[in-house]
Amino acid sequence: MTTTAAAAPPRTAFGPMVVPLLALAVFINYVDRGNLATAAPLIKGELSLSSTQIGLLISAFFWAYTPGLVLSGWLADRFNPYLTLAAGLAIWSVATLLSGFAGGFTALLLLRLLLGVGESAAFPCSSSLIAKHVPSHRLGAANGLVIVGLSLGPAVGIFFGGHLMGELGWRGVFTLFGAVSLVWLVPWLLVTRRLSRETEPPAPGESIPFVVILARPEVWGASLGHFSVNFGFYFVVSWMPLYLMQQQGYSLAEMANIGGALYLVYASGSYLSGLVSDRWIRAGGTANRVRKTFFMATHVVAAAGLLACAVVSPLVAIGCLFVTAFALGANGPHIFATGQTLAGPKAAGKWIGVQNGWANFAGILGPIITGVLVDRTGSFQAAFVVAAGFTLLGVVGWGLMIRKIAPVDWAAKA
Repeated sequence: MTTTAAAAPPRTAFGPMVVPLLALAVFINYVDRGNLATAAPLIKGELSLSSTQIGLLISAFFWAYTPGLVLSGWLADRFNPYLTLAAGLAIWSVATLLSGFAGGFTALLLLRLLLGVGESAAFPCSSSLIAKHVPSHRLGAANGLVIVGLSLGPAVGIFFGGHLMGELGWRGVFTLFGAVSLVWLVPWLLVTRRLSRETEPPAPGESIPFVVILARPEVWGASLGHFSVNFGFYFVVSWMPLYLMQQQGYSLAEMANIGGALYLVYASGSYLSGLVSDRWIRAGGTANRVRKTFFMATHVVAAAGLLACAVVSPLVAIGCLFVTAFALGANGPHIFATGQTLAGPKAAGKWIGVQNGWANFAGILGPIITGVLVDRTGSFQAAFVVAAGFTLLGVVGWGLMIRKIAPVDWAAKA
């Protein structure tokens, strides 16, 4: 049975620039991780790589990223989340920059692994900081802004990266993006210098061990719900271009326009959802009621939109994709706000590390399942049905496995 803390711990002042800088870090995160997919045709030709090798390079990011989330969560809670995030961004920026000088498959593979290690710091550290400094009635807007960074990163990376590669080549773009990413460290270290100095490691006995977190049923419900959302999101992100061009007959330019608009709709859904949920909580709604209402509604709507794409006409299918994108975006702020609420300031980094770690298996399994289904059936219909089913599964995780979204009392005995 879930026990909750009697009162939320006090929170120190955060400052107006920290959350925007966290959102910008996530934006940079998704720009840098998506460079390889944009440059894949050029890299494949110049380095004489096979499609299998390109697939391994894309997958290698998640080999390091998924376990790295747990390590980053531990570092954030045990030491200093400000410096852990700065170190992570420095690592992934250097990995991006050096990719522009890679001479072959092995070098790129090692740099993709290094990129995954560095980028794993973003969400555990941002969640640890938000849980420590942002009150519950503002968690929606804070996480909504972070998810806006997540959604705009791939759009900007694909659009500008694609155009710049025509001028600078893929090596020039990797070098440029890596160097520009490092600039983020300047305002971050300036803005958070005082807060970072005031951060003290937890006293002996105050740090929450992973084994205690893993014993909570809520973390498994949150992991399942997060996995469910990621499955639908990665399905749309990974396969939408091929679906629009191969099955619906759109040109490359038309696909790019539709894809960019989908990311904007995703971002708007995220930000609006965060604002509305905060207003609802300030008006007296409990975190449990507000978060679960958004979870149930967005999972059902997103699953329905994906399912409809399998059976409706091409024009209607585009409308359904926009509905799905808005629902997935509206779901986003509550994924991290729920983990931050349950874990509290003491364990938010580790909790999100575990939750997001399990959730990112969707990035490993989802593309493989979809590829097999498309190859065997010759269409995307079965893939849409499967994606809809996985997306709907989140109702079980958020709604049933988490009995109440409220701070866990870590001092209470099981």
